[in-house]
Amino acid sequence: MGTEETPGGDNRSRELPPEVRGVPAEPGDGAASGRDEQRDTQHDEPQDAKAPLSGRQRLAQGLWPPRVTRPQLIVALLLFVLGLGLAIQVRSNNDSSALRGARQEDLVRILDELDDRTQRLEGEKQRLEDQRTGLENSSDQAEEARKQTVEKERQLGILAGTVAAQGPGITLTIDDKKGSVEADMLLDAIQELRAAGAEAIQINDVRVVANTYLSDTDSGGVRVDGRKVGKPYRFKVIGKPQDLEPALNIPGGVVQTLEKEQATATVTRAEKIVVDALRAAKRPDYARSSSQ
Repeated sequence: MGTEETPGGDNRSRELPPEVRGVPAEPGDGAASGRDEQRDTQHDEPQDAKAPLSGRQRLAQGLWPPRVTRPQLIVALLLFVLGLGLAIQVRSNNDSSALRGARQEDLVRILDELDDRTQRLEGEKQRLEDQRTGLENSSDQAEEARKQTVEKERQLGILAGTVAAQGPGITLTIDDKKGSVEADMLLDAIQELRAAGAEAIQINDVRVVANTYLSDTDSGGVRVDGRKVGKPYRFKVIGKPQDLEPALNIPGGVVQTLEKEQATATVTRAEKIVVDALRAAKRPDYARSSSQ
């Protein structure tokens, strides 16, 4: 292949120049082209031939990287806020339950107080029903209505502090030698007594009514309705002693709180308590009875 015959019949071989021997094959050369295509095919085959993806792989490709749209982001934010609100509500309900750590004796006492309150409400309901029945069945309804009005006026006078009252109850004496008792502690005592069914309360010589307020003084004392009350603080309370005394002595209640402040609280039951501190009846400036 590397020889060339001369016109004179001389078969002497003539070697091709180096540049001719190194020329690459033209695209038309079938053998060279086939070898090149074979090499290209062998080189590209591992990249183009991909195995089919499984369902889990397709799912992973669809989920990541995430493609979040604006509506999806709004819905996710609303769900987060809703879940947070539910979690806070559940936690507050669990934290607000103060009965989990209570002793059995305390739970029994609380149940007794609830039973007593229920009985008082049932008694009040029965009394009102009896009044209605008396009005409906009385031959002289005008006279019966007058009697009930007088009785109602007396009861409202006791609640408003315009008339004196007497009955069974307790006396609570708070001796504050160190001056650590503040107005909010006395207010807690009033609230506990009212919740236990107290019908009339007097602190020293000041009658406690619905709009009574307490405040601390600069010298360390307490004012009740703007009037300074001296020490010791003496509560006279009319109500059922069996309900009033336990309400003050419950664990973590008024008596224990005062003892932590190094004050002495003494509760004494009595068959007759007289509440004689009076409040002046005030006539309203603008309100008038609708029956006039």
